[in-house]
Amino acid sequence: MLRPMLRPAIALFAFFALPAVAGAGLLERLSAAAPDADPKVLALALQARTCAMATEGAATASRLAVIDYSRPSTQTRLWVFDLKRQALLFAEVVAHGKGSGENVPTAFSNRDGSHQSSLGLFRTAETYVGGNGYSMRMDGLEPGVNDAARDRLIVMHGAPYVDPLAALKQGRLGRSQGCPAVRPAVARELIDTLKQGQLLFAYYPDPAWLKESSLLGCQGKAAVATSPQGGDGSGGRATLGTRSGPG
Repeated sequence: MLRPMLRPAIALFAFFALPAVAGAGLLERLSAAAPDADPKVLALALQARTCAMATEGAATASRLAVIDYSRPSTQTRLWVFDLKRQALLFAEVVAHGKGSGENVPTAFSNRDGSHQSSLGLFRTAETYVGGNGYSMRMDGLEPGVNDAARDRLIVMHGAPYVDPLAALKQGRLGRSQGCPAVRPAVARELIDTLKQGQLLFAYYPDPAWLKESSLLGCQGKAAVATSPQGGDGSGGRATLGTRSGPG
């Protein structure tokens, strides 16, 4: 069921050309289903999914959630797709961590205690009932970027501070301790749609992550690494941001 939220226009970052992605037809159909979503971000999400299918056993995932953290918290920035039907299931606002910034987050981390959101591709996991009610654990698939998510208790859950009407008055949604929190009214249905082995992709135009991510352009990077003129093999990866916990 489509649950549209706020749809105001936003000036998007012009940061790179549309990335190549396997299944361009799928990208076109997802873009048509979610015209408010940036097709460049959807393309990156599909690109990360393709790489994860080869290396992380994500081939069985039929649902994909995409969060665009380059957008303000007051705008729709979470989309959930059914990849088999190539349909949009949810279009929602979503909170970011209080350590990541105010209305538009600018800092991201994999570090416990930072209260920052994390970028990259996650595999969803089991559900449980905790301090924030019905919640879903997630495992980060990118070393150094989001692979501490389970230990940090970065989960999806509903929260009363994810209130679009209140956000219009205070200039932003309430913020989490790093979790992608959603409206209580949709939390259980959204979580049940995504639980147990689906994928979630969180985006922000962070140059280091876009360049170093193991799940973005994996085929091209593999070709460079095995060529005689390949890189120095250092494999250096920056930790995004500096300062997360449950909620």
